This record gives sequence, C-alpha cells and structure tokens, in this order.
Amino acid sequence: MQGFEETQRGLLDVQALAGELLAPGSAFAFLAEHRERLFPDAMMEDLFPVRRGRPSIPASVIGSVLVLQALEGLSDRGTAEALTFDLRWKAACGFGLTQTSFHASTLTYWRKRLAASERPHRIMEAVSEVVTETGILNGKRRRAVDSTVLDDAVARQDTITQLIAAIRRFGRDIPDGASLLAIHATGYDYSRPGKPEIAWDDKEAKEALVSVLVNDALALLDAVNPESLEPKASESYALLALVAGQDVEPAEGSDGTDGRWRIARRVAKDRIISVVDPEARHAHKSRSVLRDGYKAHIVGEPETRIFTSGAVTKAGGPGSGDAEAGIQLLGTDPSIPAPHESYSGEGDRIQVLGDSAYGSGNMLEALETNGHDAVVKPKPLRPAVTGGYVLDDFAYDQEKQTLECPNGVVRKISAKGNVNFGAACNGCPLREMCTKAKKGRKVVITEHHGRQRAHRAASKDTGFQHDYRAYRPLIERSVAWLVAGNNRRLRYRGTIKNNAWLQTRLAGLNLRRLLTLGLTDDNGTWIMA
Repeated sequence: MQGFEETQRGLLDVQALAGELLAPGSAFAFLAEHRERLFPDAMMEDLFPVRRGRPSIPASVIGSVLVLQALEGLSDRGTAEALTFDLRWKAACGFGLTQTSFHASTLTYWRKRLAASERPHRIMEAVSEVVTETGILNGKRRRAVDSTVLDDAVARQDTITQLIAAIRRFGRDIPDGASLLAIHATGYDYSRPGKPEIAWDDKEAKEALVSVLVNDALALLDAVNPESLEPKASESYALLALVAGQDVEPAEGSDGTDGRWRIARRVAKDRIISVVDPEARHAHKSRSVLRDGYKAHIVGEPETRIFTSGAVTKAGGPGSGDAEAGIQLLGTDPSIPAPHESYSGEGDRIQVLGDSAYGSGNMLEALETNGHDAVVKPKPLRPAVTGGYVLDDFAYDQEKQTLECPNGVVRKISAKGNVNFGAACNGCPLREMCTKAKKGRKVVITEHHGRQRAHRAASKDTGFQHDYRAYRPLIERSVAWLVAGNNRRLRYRGTIKNNAWLQTRLAGLNLRRLLTLGLTDDNGTWIMA
C-alpha cells in the first residue's frame, strides 16, 4: 500500500535542528521545505492500487531521493549511505538524526514500478509543471538541439567472447537448454570459465576456434523452433543468431558449407558490442574519437538553459541520428505549441538552433512543416577537386529540373536525380577546378536539394549568423552540466532504463537551474523572484 509522510516531526528532525545550515537556494533547502508540494501523495497513488500490506516510502521522500541521486551522480548504495550519514540529505527528505536509510535495492524496486506504469517519467513531469507555472519560458521562442555520447556500463567484448556468452545464455533461457547444449554444442566446454586457452597469435588456431563456436551456434539454432519460444527465450535465440552472423564470414577458400569460418575483415553495421548489454553500440563522436555506449539527445531553451525535452537512443543504427532524434523530440516537446497552433505572426514562430548534424533535408522539411525557423548550420559541401567548384556553383532550376555547370553547359536531371556532364567536360577550360573523373563530372541531386540549397543561401544572412553565434553555443553549456561529475558513464543497461535516468537527471538540473534563477513560493504559486 502507499505510504504517507507524517505531518508531526520528531524531536531529532534534522530540518528543525539544523535546517538553517542548508545553503539558501540549494536543492537540499528547497526540498526540505517544498518536497510534499513538489511530489504530493497523489503523484504515486496509481502505483499502489491495493490498500493492504506494508506502507511504501512516501511519494515526497522517494521523489526527493531520486532527484538528489540524479543530481549527485550516486549509485544506489551511495544514495542509501548519503541518506543515512549526510545531514543535508536527511533534512531534504524529512529524516531524523538517527534515522537510517532504506535498503539500496528499494531504489531498483521503485524504478521498476515507475517503468511499468503509464507515466514512467513523472518526476520530470512534476518539475516541468513548476517550469510552466513560473512562466519562465513564456515568450521564449528559441529551442536548441544537441547530443552527446554517454559511456555504457559494460565492457566491449570480442567476437569469441560474445559467441561463448551468447551460447551460454541460450542454454540458460531456452527450455531444456542444458540438454540441447550437451547434444548439439560439443565443440567446446561452455561450462569452463575464462577465455579459451589457445595460441591467440596463431591464425589457424584462432580460425579453428571460431569455426567450432559458429558451428555449435548454428546447430543450436537449427534444433529449436523460434516461433514456439516465450519472449525471454526468443530474445536469447535472436541474440545468438545475430552474434553468430555479424562478425564472421567463410574462411579463405570456403563457400560457407564446409564449416570453416573466420572473423570477418569488416565491421558489421549496427554491431552489437556486448551480449551483456545488446543495445550498446560503437559511437563516432568525431572521426578521431570513438566511444562505446548510447546517445543522449536534448532540447533546451538557450537563454534560460532549461531542458524542455530529452531522450536516450542507441549510439548507432536506426533512430540514433541527430537529425532523426531531433525531429522526434521537437515534435513531442510539451513546451512547443502544436504546428501553427498559436502563431499570430512571424514573431511567434519557434527558432530551432542546431549544428550541421541537424542540417539534413528531412530535418529542414520537418521544421518547415511545423512552422519553425531553422537556424541550423548547413552541412558543408565538399568539392570534387580541392579548392574547386562545389554543388552550389551549379545553377539549379527546380521547375525545369535542369542543372547548369559553371561553364554554362545545361543537363537534364534524371528521374533518379543523376546528372552526367560526360563529353561536355572534354576540353572544358574549367575542368581542372571541377573534376578529375575521366568520363567527366557526375552529380546526384537529392530529394531535398532545393530546400537545402535555399537554406545554405539563407545561412549567409547577417541575422542568421548573429542568432546562431549568440544562442547556439549556449546549449553546449547545458550538455556540460548534463555529464558533469560522474554522469558521463551510465549505470544501467538498455535504452529504456538509461532514458529513465536521463529524465530524472534533466528534472534535477531544471530544478537546480530554476533555483539559481530565483524560484520562490508566493502564497502557493511558483514564481521567479
């Protein structure tokens, strides 16, 4: 059943004894005074439909604990210890001086309850209600989008380690899996801990081990009908199938039917890097910086630095691209009116700021459709010849669907967007600045070429440049706040759990930012002093 916070304080209540020691304007001081208003009992009622049993932790206490945990970047055990020994935590959560914390595993229990509910991110929603009531975003018609890579909570696994781990998981999760391993996976002892003892610098020995593991995996997959499996077993089956195929290829001289395999000489697209966390991915923060983990995508109001929306996605694969995630977040951002809902003129349009990662044609189309102004750095054009002509040096006629080269040659754009200047490049005085191809310059015109070309032209406007330089960099400070302390490395596995952490982290950061800007209570109304 749901627990309620007692209204009468004990003699050793920390807030009463030493509340004046809390730093004014801090999250600890705010929660000590206002936690029951921010996280009322009604907030968690739906999680406890049965009014029997031992009372749960009160909503005001668990809400405060989750916010402080996200702000401080503590583990569950560290959070429980802080609630026992840190007077600031005790005051913020209404604890007495000698009162001990609940067990650390209680936080796992609460996260599971919240995740299974219809409103899994209600902590963020509660703080967002405060943001709305203060009116701090009223009249703020800019939103900046950005992303950052978060390190995963597991270690990267090589192909052999993944194959062995996936087969072991298959044996645990599939009905009668142990018997299946004993019958069909006889090439290796999967009960043996640690890495296989082989000469790892011996190419033939390594390929022989890979062949054994892949053949065992294929035999296990053939022995089971996946359509008859329950969800957990089905996931293990699919994981083994994926791991057995993503990093291997037939050995040299093999056609794949003789059971000889080797590690592939390429990296699989959207590659699983660990069977412990199948959703973690390789991430390219830049060409030279490679990391493993997830991506945090955020939307924020640049002047106030209030986060208005956010989500965690895989670091690679479908849905992980900055533009793709940006479209999704802007479309569901509760602080942004529905398309054209309340636009009375140009001054009411939302100005969306982003770097070149958000300059895709789809992103520009989505912003245009929703009535937003794109202050997005255009994707750079690369010339075919260093220092030579770029695509915008070719005159484009959208109505006639033609392209004219810098030398005045006009060509029709094909139905697939191809333009071939071919023989016209022979003897062209501008050829050295245009192409090195023997058969002449070829150009591909994409679906959104006209929109992107117009955007590149608009980006040269002084107003565009001013707004981009003045407001776009402010979101980077918000990103720095997001990952400050111990919050670059995640503590959970999977996008759902890590996204839940992000929502609570954003709630805590928003609350702290509101306090910095002067959040106060005026006779029961949240206002900015």
